[in-house]
Amino acid sequence: MRIVIVGFGTVGQGLAELLIEKRDELEETLGFEPLVVGVCDALKGSCESDDGLDLELILETVQRGESLSDLPGVGCDCDALTMIRQVDADTLVELTYTDIETGEPATSHVKAALRRGRNVVTTNKGPLALHYHELEDLARAEGVQFLFEGTVMSGTPVLNLIGETLAGSQVLEVKGILNGTTNYILTRMGEGLDYETALKQAQELGYAEAVPDADVLGWDALAKVTILANVVFGADLRPADSPCEGITQITPEQITQAAASGQTYKLIGHVWRERDEVRAAVGPQLLEDSHPLAGVSGATNALTITTDTLGDVTIIGPGAGKRETGYSVLIDLLHAWSVQ
Repeated sequence: MRIVIVGFGTVGQGLAELLIEKRDELEETLGFEPLVVGVCDALKGSCESDDGLDLELILETVQRGESLSDLPGVGCDCDALTMIRQVDADTLVELTYTDIETGEPATSHVKAALRRGRNVVTTNKGPLALHYHELEDLARAEGVQFLFEGTVMSGTPVLNLIGETLAGSQVLEVKGILNGTTNYILTRMGEGLDYETALKQAQELGYAEAVPDADVLGWDALAKVTILANVVFGADLRPADSPCEGITQITPEQITQAAASGQTYKLIGHVWRERDEVRAAVGPQLLEDSHPLAGVSGATNALTITTDTLGDVTIIGPGAGKRETGYSVLIDLLHAWSVQ
């Protein structure tokens, strides 16, 4: 498999580290031999080689703060679209930043690769939340794979669970904790911290950005429930179609009162069927302490999937992280390779 990586930040580097670490194991057990032939990042530069790039050297270069464009023999100045169109590869890994309002530049990258008959793997929520059906139709028309496990719960394989392991079951409802930052903040507030202190700790640990609006106002979870609604339920929703409320109005006093009543606040993403319509919403909910989601603490994610065959199935796991999200990309690469 010849791979181009566009976006070489935290997730791209996590993927590269896994490909190095598991190189021998993947080849010996699965016969999987990935060859990264191009890397492009708007800040870190670009490089390409038909014979494959030295991932150890790539990682060392970016970790020193040097530009990939300056690497002898492989550095180049091409932008992402040029690399996607010109480098000889069969799979694009698209890992640029998420813009939930426009879906760009990721959507243009994905379309360019699909139109050239290349598989696409992405963790970028923008294209999925805004253009899922168009992109899926394009991939199908070109006979290639469009895979995005990491868009909902990072390396925790919820989309694969629903699409493959629960095949034959009708999914009636999904409800869960889809943002680790807000879950961490609510957990710490439940331990006695005020919102501002809990947020500061989340930022210091790298869970929250300096401007945390996407997390604390619920937008990140909203993108994920939109993806679940469209992919799992066959809806045609956009983020703006569903109500969304974050956690900024929840007070320590409310959390204390809830605890005294045997309840816990969680920011819940919810998708369900209401007669012939698929509905989605994000907002704080009070859960009884006996609910499977109530005990999920810290930056962990969890999703309860209600089915017609098994009732409720709950999956719990990491919803963010360098290695964890990099692993979601590896899952998808293995899947794309297995069906070639």
